[in-house]
Amino acid sequence: MDKLREMEIFVAIVDRGSFTAASEKLGMSAGGVSRAVNSLESRLGTQLLARTTRTVRPTDAGMAYLEACRKVLDTITDAEASIAADPLNPVGTLTVSAPVLFGQRYVAPLVNAFALRYPDVTINAMYADRATRLLEDGVDVALRIGHLGDSSTYAIPLGFVRRGTYAAPSCLAERGEPVHPRDLIHHHCVSFTGVSQPLEWVFNENGSRLPVRVRPRMVVDLAPAAILAAVEGVGITQLLSYQAAPALADGTLQPVLTSFEPESVPVSLLHVERRSTSGKIRAFVEYVTETLRKNPHLQAADATATRTSR
Repeated sequence: MDKLREMEIFVAIVDRGSFTAASEKLGMSAGGVSRAVNSLESRLGTQLLARTTRTVRPTDAGMAYLEACRKVLDTITDAEASIAADPLNPVGTLTVSAPVLFGQRYVAPLVNAFALRYPDVTINAMYADRATRLLEDGVDVALRIGHLGDSSTYAIPLGFVRRGTYAAPSCLAERGEPVHPRDLIHHHCVSFTGVSQPLEWVFNENGSRLPVRVRPRMVVDLAPAAILAAVEGVGITQLLSYQAAPALADGTLQPVLTSFEPESVPVSLLHVERRSTSGKIRAFVEYVTETLRKNPHLQAADATATRTSR
């Protein structure tokens, strides 16, 4: 087996976290993957992977070799891409991820239009209310709402969304409208884990962060579930501004505690740094960035837009 193939196998094991997952990614048998690693370690004269029955992780020598492998493989990938790629006709498979509701409303139409414009690109669209890990999950481009902590990615700022507190008119008619966040202790609450901690909601009072304990009647992990529960009067909830927008427009929800609105949340488009020269990624990023930056739901309404949170 040639050295480059052994490097590819080694990197796949680390990225995927197991021999089995690496074999599935590479279309090899698990035994073939194991033999390649044994051959590589024998040739180098050192152990690259520490194995247990449940985990596989690189040793110190493995971490150093991993970085070298990535540079070699990325150089080859970039060289091939720069020669083969037609900037006017990108090809390949593109994996895109976005939060469920934002993805359905604003990203999916752009993905569809991109697919029609570039028929040689196959698109895998993933919509989930969790922060996907680009390298580990094999994602090329991700729309992220919140803080960024992944140094292996390029981040393109798109704007901000606000975090607000919302209730159905029927809910407020029954229990009255809270005038201070601490009044929530007397109200039923619906905690949406994509925006708030289940037992603690964050507000802003006189420029300072104000955490408030709540006693949720319901905890959900999807925005549509939180919206439906709030609209049907189960309790007060916290949502991002774009999530609440349709219900506000038709009057089934109304904002509360607006003078205590917490900091706005940044929205970014991420792509993996080492894939930055890929024609399909470059084409998609250029295609969607301008449109998303003009989206009115990404324009923060107040001075909190200059700050980030979560």
